[in-house]
Amino acid sequence: MTSMQRLAVVLAVVTLTGLAVHAQDWPAFRGPTGQGHSSERGLPLEWSESTNVVWKTQVPGRGWSSPVVADGRIWLTTATDDGAGSLRLLAYDVETGRELLDTEVIRIDQTASPNPKNSLASPTPVIDVESDRVYVHFGADGTAALTTAGEVVWITRFPYVTQHGNGGSPVLYRDRLILSVDGYDTAFVVALDAATGEERWRTPRRQPISQAYSTPLVIRVGDRDQLFSIGAFRATAYDPESGEEIWEVSYGDGFSNVPAPVFGHGMVYVATGFQVPSLLAVLADGHGDVTATHTAWTLRRGVPLTSSPLLVGDELYIVSDLGVATCLDARTGETHWRERLGGNFSASPVFADGRIYFQSEEGVTTVVAPGTEYRELAINRLDGVILASMAVANGSLFIRTHDHLYRIGHPRP
Repeated sequence: MTSMQRLAVVLAVVTLTGLAVHAQDWPAFRGPTGQGHSSERGLPLEWSESTNVVWKTQVPGRGWSSPVVADGRIWLTTATDDGAGSLRLLAYDVETGRELLDTEVIRIDQTASPNPKNSLASPTPVIDVESDRVYVHFGADGTAALTTAGEVVWITRFPYVTQHGNGGSPVLYRDRLILSVDGYDTAFVVALDAATGEERWRTPRRQPISQAYSTPLVIRVGDRDQLFSIGAFRATAYDPESGEEIWEVSYGDGFSNVPAPVFGHGMVYVATGFQVPSLLAVLADGHGDVTATHTAWTLRRGVPLTSSPLLVGDELYIVSDLGVATCLDARTGETHWRERLGGNFSASPVFADGRIYFQSEEGVTTVVAPGTEYRELAINRLDGVILASMAVANGSLFIRTHDHLYRIGHPRP
């Protein structure tokens, strides 16, 4: 895929979702396409604590939301503990790393995540520069819209019970903020009016229900938009305007789903979650239950429980939680290569400047060339734990560790 083709994909998806972004923005989880692609060029190949760090700034509290970048600012959420849980929105200046905003959105009694690997601030914000809105989601603790000055516009809550806390991020589709709510006691997909927070539609998940933590993806199939959402035991495509179910695919032994889907070649690629994960390639042009008719291929080895797949041209890339990266033929599921990167992986890989960036929990980023043969380009280390996925904007990589935010870029002359 050429750089012009990648840019065309970015522009098409930005138009589809209704996100107002600038050419260098990264406004939501996995970027403007929701699939981990950036059209940025001139990014650094190598870095360390002493090389190609434009700035490094400390981030208060604990949170694993990924950075988002828009209009010269980087946005994060975090949770701090001052006797109660304070769920907060942070903003930093792109040029200097200076903190511009630190505001409390929601206050709760809880001070620790139910899962030690999770946080109370794991879902990634969504930025809409044109409407001057930042949308944040803290799972069952609440969802909110704020102005970029930090003023809370609305807050809404969907109480539900989950074992491991919050996870999946919201997506913006035109004038609607769409969430997947997947708990033990209730599960549904819901669209909110982005301006008011009022519910526009709600579609219940089918029984049985169980927890899931995945982020939906808006796709275009033929002449119709679809909102594709992965849940426990099945994934479903909805009409994003009405919430009507279009099609679904079932997988009997899959729940606690974390990876977000990707879309290409007319197929949606789905990681089915715990206990024994599979990767499904499902044709997206069906109606009703397509499990027996539209599953193009299935992979049962090396499938991630946490990290999302990455589609680049005709190849699909995944990395397991234990650090085994695999390159597959996206059309057939044939394995091109499989390589042990080392370490543990939660962050989703990113494609930018003709390279693929894999981030381990140990702070190591392995950079590889896309293609059907494994070719390592660089290994880069930072002093921190990484679970959040990187953002790409302004000729730089923005990386969140457990206590710092980095801007990685070439030094200015």
